[in-house]
Order: sequence, then structure tokens, then C-alpha cells
Amino acid sequence: MNSHIQKFLRYLEIEKGVSPHTLRAYRKDLEAFSDHVKSKAEDIGLNDIRGFVAEEINSGHKKTTAGRRLAAVRSFLKFLYREGYIKSNPAKLVPTPKLPKMLPKFLSVDDVFSLVEKPEGIGFLPARDRAILELLYSSGLRVSELSGLNADDINTREGLVKVKGKGKKERIVPVGRKALEAMKTYFIERVLLKKKDGAFFLNRNGARLTDRSVRRIVIKYAKAIGVNSRIGPHTLRHTFASHLLQGGADLRVIQELLGHSSLSTTQKYTHLDITHLMDTYDKAHPLAKDKK
Repeated sequence: MNSHIQKFLRYLEIEKGVSPHTLRAYRKDLEAFSDHVKSKAEDIGLNDIRGFVAEEINSGHKKTTAGRRLAAVRSFLKFLYREGYIKSNPAKLVPTPKLPKMLPKFLSVDDVFSLVEKPEGIGFLPARDRAILELLYSSGLRVSELSGLNADDINTREGLVKVKGKGKKERIVPVGRKALEAMKTYFIERVLLKKKDGAFFLNRNGARLTDRSVRRIVIKYAKAIGVNSRIGPHTLRHTFASHLLQGGADLRVIQELLGHSSLSTTQKYTHLDITHLMDTYDKAHPLAKDKK
């Protein structure tokens, strides 16, 4: 089955343009499936796939992980069926494990302000870190989009950033005034570093900053302001969307800014906003308070 997996991964990379991170995830999930079934692709049956999903759940993996791996198997077998390697796709008949509805986590306005102002001092690192935090909140970028930015993607005059999102789709996003100021300050420090790498966000050695490094930066400053729950760059993306919605922004506009291909992905923020409204109502409305 390994040769079929390699063909599928090449298809994803060349024709679908998926990111290296996504390719690694597909490879890992499909190798786990291959280890479980231990048979040729043309011999895979319904019980093989059901058994794989059951084993994932019974071995302690989260249902989200099992669901993701089933999705990878579905895509893989769909590709093999379309290319004529197998006669049917039994994965279509296996239901996705039922998942609990998870609302995105987001920060309060006060917490965000504390976070973006936490990098203190002058010099390359504080300027870079503040620009990262400001841009993540100002524009709602994915961590891979932020680390993938090049210097010529930044238009400080117009206050715009050209972003390459999922599937290598490009979009233009506006940048807020505070974030723009932070990016201009960082840009000066970046020039003083005298490195010729085209990446916008650099490490102290002048190389492109990795996704992992960006996550560490966010976690570092979150802990510094006393936010110890699990947060990362994606929390700031959720916060960006949630605060826009609370401010009255149209859902279609938020969809475009986030780079969601489907409005249904963006609609999870409406549930979040309703929760926020109900909490506010319960705390503020006289008739909602318990009588003592």
C-alpha cells in the first residue's frame, strides 16, 4: 500500500498544492491505517475501516483524531477509486465519530491589550514580538500565513498585507493602525539586522521564523500576563473574528478576512457570540439575576 500512499501524497502536493504541514499529517494518518490493515489496497473492506476507527478510539485517541484519520482514509480511497486502483470506496459507508461541539476560545479585549503591549524595551526582539502579536490580532492570520509572509507582501502605505492561505490561495487583508505602527518599528530593526532573507519575520540569526517559534512567542507573553490556559496564535485568530462579530461586522466580511472557503466554517462564531450575549444578559439584566 505504501506505493499508493506515495502517489496520493504527490497528487496532494502537485495538483492540490497542500502545505508541507498538511502533507506530513496525511502521511502520518495513512501510515497508521496501513499498519492496521496490513493488506493490499484492493483488498480493503468495510470492516477494516471500522476496525481502524474503533482501534483509534479504544487506544485513547480523541474522537477528533479518529475523525481526522477517517477523513484522510476517505480522501485516499476516493483517489484510488478515481484512478482505477480499487473497484469501490468502502470508506463512504463509515460514519464519522460523533464529536462534542467545541466553541473557539477567545480572549477579552483587556487581555488582548495587555498581551500586545507586553513586549517591552527597544531592539530587534521586542519590536518583532510586538509586531507579531499585533498582526495576529489585527488581521486574524493563521500562524502559517504569518510565518510565510515576505517583506514584499507588506504594503505599509496602504495598510494591506498579501497573504497566502490554505491551498496557496492568496488574499489581501487590511492591517489596523496599531499593528501598522508596530510593523514599521520592526521593519527598521529588521533592516539594521542586515540580513538578506526575503522573509518578513526573522529569528535573531536572520532566518525565517518558524510556526513553532511563533507559537512559543505567543505562549511566552500569554503566561507573562497571567493567561495560563492553552492559547496560541489560533486563539488570536478566534479573538479577531469574535471581536469583529461583537462589533457588528457582517459574517461574509469575516469569512473573507479569515480566508474561509465555506461560510459554515465562519458560522461557529455566531454560536460564540450568542453565548457571549447570554452571559452579558444574565449578568446585567435585573430579571435574569437570582432573587435573594
